[in-house]
Parts: sequence; structure tokens; C-alpha cells
Amino acid sequence: MKTTRTLALAAALTVAALPLAAPAMAADKTDLSASLTQLNDSGVTADVTGSIDGNELTINITPNGLLADAPHAQHIHIGGTNSCPSNDMEGSGADGALQVSDAAGMYGAIAVSLTTEGDSSPDSGLAVDRFPVGDASYSRTLEVSDEVADQIANGEGVVVLHGVDLNGSGTYDGDVVSDLDPSLPEEATDPAACGTLDVAQMSMPSGGADTGAGGAAGTSTTTFVVGGAALAAAGAAGVVLLRRRTGQEG
Repeated sequence: MKTTRTLALAAALTVAALPLAAPAMAADKTDLSASLTQLNDSGVTADVTGSIDGNELTINITPNGLLADAPHAQHIHIGGTNSCPSNDMEGSGADGALQVSDAAGMYGAIAVSLTTEGDSSPDSGLAVDRFPVGDASYSRTLEVSDEVADQIANGEGVVVLHGVDLNGSGTYDGDVVSDLDPSLPEEATDPAACGTLDVAQMSMPSGGADTGAGGAAGTSTTTFVVGGAALAAAGAAGVVLLRRRTGQEG
């Protein structure tokens, strides 16, 4: 009697202690997006998507309205107030054009140079031969430092596209020199569009237990839940059996 009662109680307690499996956690990857709007009345916009996974940064840029047949420097800036200036903000350039340093307190300094190949550090910030030309789309995966990866994953990045035809001549020219490189006209480096690199909201993985999809993760969750229910039923049956035996023997 005492042994039977003890075993039944142990079975019930074991079932109660079994945890239900939690849904599989998403991989350590942060999705990113940005919608760039014009600066300096450039008419330039751009859609940006990407991700940061460890030290691996993937960025895709689809611009519209950039000066054709001209290279356009593009960067991820970090620092300042993590924001973009308004299109009507005046700067130190020709006729009040906004130069890069005028808004550095808002979007910060160059952290990643979005070059088409080779080095992508701030040292390549003006590597005009390695930036996209005109409205060419851009897609590249880069390695960044731990610090930069953390900052981007925390939503501290700002994407800026450069190069504006202020006077409508169809090329980079003008009397005012760049505040970044005096060998270049300001039009070559003035910001054309800007947008904060936002972190996408976390969402549950598609598929899983509800749809039967999702591979092992979905199967594992379902198995634990169903298995737990079956064990709970077995434990309850054991308690009922114990009660019946106790009644009969009493």
C-alpha cells in the first residue's frame, strides 16, 4: 500500500515538473531598414534593407534621383544625435547648401564606407572610384568591428548618400570646394539623401507548430507539448487507480 501510493505520487510530481517547450528562438540576427529622403533639394530618395549578424553587415540600397554618370559616396554614419537634418537646413556651401560637416553633429562621423569592393573603413570615405555611379543599386556584405556591429544593432546608424548637382550643370563643379577634400568641388561630397538605419521589430519565425512547417524546431515544440499532455494524463490515471485500490483494500 505505502509503496504503491509513493510511486503514484512521484509520477504525478514528475509530470508537474516537466516544462513545456518554449518556441524556438530566432537566430542572433538583426534586420535593418531605412527610407532616405532628400537633402539640398536634390530630389534623391532611397530604400535600404539589410541585417547585422555578428560582425557581418549586409546592406542593399536602391536609390532614385542621383546625378547620372557620376560616382556617389555612401556611408553609414554613427554618432551625434543619430538623426538627419531637414531638407531646408542651411549650411556653409554655395547659396546656403548643406555640406557634410554642417550636419555632423546630427548623423555623426563615417563608420562604414559602403564601397563596391575592397576596404570599407572610414579611410575609404572618399574612394570615388569604388562607389556606385548614378542610380545603380548596391548590395554588399561587409565585416565590421564589434563596436560598430553593436552600435548598428542598437539602431545608431544613419545612411547618407553624397553628391549633388546644385547648379544643374550635369556634372560636379562650382566655385566652393568640398569641406572634406579641397581638391573636389562641394557638389561631389555634399549630402544628397539621409535616413536612420532602423532596427526591424522582432517577429515569430514563420511555420512552426501551427502550420506543421519549420522543420525540427516546430516538431520539437509540438512533441514536447503533446508528450507532456500524455504524461499528465498517465499521471492522473495513476492517481485514480491508487484511489480505487485504496478503497478496495479499505
